[in-house]
Amino acid sequence: MSEAVFRAVVRAMETGERAALVTIVATGGSTPQRVGAKMLVYEDGRTVGTIGGGCYENDAAGKAREAIRRRQPQMAHYALNDDLAGDSGLICGGQMDVYIEPVEQAPDLYLVGAGHVSVEVARFAQAAGFRLHVLDDREKFASAERFPGADVIVDDIPTWLKNAAIPPGAFVVVVTRGHRQDFEAMRELIGRPLRYLGLIGSRAKVARVFDALSAEGADAARLAAVHAPIGLDIGAVTPAEIGLSIVAELVAVRSGRIAEPHVAAAALRASLTR
Repeated sequence: MSEAVFRAVVRAMETGERAALVTIVATGGSTPQRVGAKMLVYEDGRTVGTIGGGCYENDAAGKAREAIRRRQPQMAHYALNDDLAGDSGLICGGQMDVYIEPVEQAPDLYLVGAGHVSVEVARFAQAAGFRLHVLDDREKFASAERFPGADVIVDDIPTWLKNAAIPPGAFVVVVTRGHRQDFEAMRELIGRPLRYLGLIGSRAKVARVFDALSAEGADAARLAAVHAPIGLDIGAVTPAEIGLSIVAELVAVRSGRIAEPHVAAAALRASLTR
């Protein structure tokens, strides 16, 4: 990888700017670049590096932007004596395969509450590639022993959330020990530009929390964007099953498979604003 491409990949990972890395992984015959040549393509079409130029590079850049949008890698094959290459005079007589993979930093996941369900969410979420932060006001629960590898914060929950610089696009799961703590956490989170905000609890509990937030003037559209009741409906009962259902939903949102909260939950929230 050229130094310029390497620096660009690192910078994209650090800043969270969406991009995709295009790499020549196989060649045959005469090609303008060798195996290992790389090009980084940003969401807006800017590029760093080259895989040889010409129409096939433009085509690969277009596929890279599609990979960014869909958050899915793909393989592309080019025969450099075909019409695509001929249009730009690059008739080399060879073939090459390029691998296109989105470049994304590990998403931040904030667990608000450090109880039994949070332990299970943490276990599955770390395995799924989330960068974990755990917040609770109880040192007995929020500990490195219970959450190895996580950024553990022991503080008053609403105070910390009010002052915290939670990055835009972060995932936040509210799983505190009680309705009051849930409400206080949601009050501080509801206006944040988060990629995912989920609240644990029954429909009745969610309705009470949303009623209280609405009474304080919470925007109906913000409430409608909350994933609650949280997690995919897999019939989960135990903390491990609930944790699995929550992380499955997080992964589905991250991959673009779920764009909106559950239909049933959305209907519940809509009824609160009538």
